[in-house]
Formats: sequence, C-alpha cells, structure tokens
Amino acid sequence: MDLQLKKHGIHKVIIVGLIAHACVETTVRYAAELGYEVTMVKDATASYSDEEMHAALDVKIPNYASAIVTTAEIVDSISSQL
Repeated sequence: MDLQLKKHGIHKVIIVGLIAHACVETTVRYAAELGYEVTMVKDATASYSDEEMHAALDVKIPNYASAIVTTAEIVDSISSQL
C-alpha cells in the first residue's frame, strides 16, 4: 500500500477501524514511521473495552498521529476543501 500511496502523491492518511489498541494503533504507528501525516478519527474507532480505548486513543496513538478528531470535524475539514 505504501508504494501505491506514494506513487499517487498521497502523504496524508485518515485512520478509522476496529480494535483500537491493536490493529488501529499499529496502522497509525506504521503510517507515521513511513512519513505519512496521520489523522485518527476517534468516534469511528472501537475496541473491546473503555480501558483499551483509553490506552489507544489517550496514551499511545497521540505519540504518532498528527491529529485525533471526531467524524464531524473530519467531514467539515474535507467539505471545506471541496
């Protein structure tokens, strides 16, 4: 995927998904390590428990994501650029 994104000049990614403390966190970290500007959408992400969500969204992901936003914020941001 990295090759395809770079081939098309994409340097910003928006991440949503399931299992925030595992799959999502790993994706955010890896994307940041590859040099992408990462935006995490916190209310479009889930995990098994509130504790795991807290560990991912409040402790670990902020170390890698450029921004952690809500769905409404990202929709407004994208809409304003059209």
